[in-house]
Amino acid sequence: MAHVFVVDIERPELTAEDRHHLERVLRLERDRPFVASDGAGRHRPCRIGPGRSVVVAGEVAEEPAPRPALTVAMALTKGERAEVAVQKLTELGVDQIVLMAAARSVAHWEGERAERRLVRLRRIAREASMQSRRVFLPLVEGVVPFAGAAALPGAALAERGGGPLSLGHPTVLVGPEGGWSDEELEFPLARVALGPHVLRAETAAMAAATILAALRHGSVHCA
Repeated sequence: MAHVFVVDIERPELTAEDRHHLERVLRLERDRPFVASDGAGRHRPCRIGPGRSVVVAGEVAEEPAPRPALTVAMALTKGERAEVAVQKLTELGVDQIVLMAAARSVAHWEGERAERRLVRLRRIAREASMQSRRVFLPLVEGVVPFAGAAALPGAALAERGGGPLSLGHPTVLVGPEGGWSDEELEFPLARVALGPHVLRAETAAMAAATILAALRHGSVHCA
């Protein structure tokens, strides 16, 4: 069933962009159902009414937020890699995505450019949430320094040779392809491994999200 986000779940209204998505992209016709969500766990069934209005078709339901909250902090990357990562992390169920400025980051976002990139990434996360039928919108934050990411609750450093990933460390910091600096490695953080190979930053972020989401869902269990 189609899924959209609204500002007011009690009196849901569609933005022009969401209406276009339902009617032109999904070909949703009059009286066809869809789900409206406020992005904070509340949702209700609706349908397209006369004059393209929104007709409420059921009561508001509320889902509890999944616990623990999952966070992936990823070093800034060049090109469109951050966009791909945000889209896939959202689909996988990550609750917070943090864009991080590591010492060896090859990309640098500053000022208005950083704001424009964040606006686009948040839009991508919203669209991915609609596609994956999420009722909780992820937070997309940035750009934060490494020290700020390291201070996040339950943070662990993704590093070859580290221990197994577990829900005991629901926040994973993924470094740039050049690796962590000596100063960053001196931070008193647990280290977790994502496999035996060297991964691109966006691949490592998705690997961490996949493992954490599967552990939280119960799809896999620690030995």
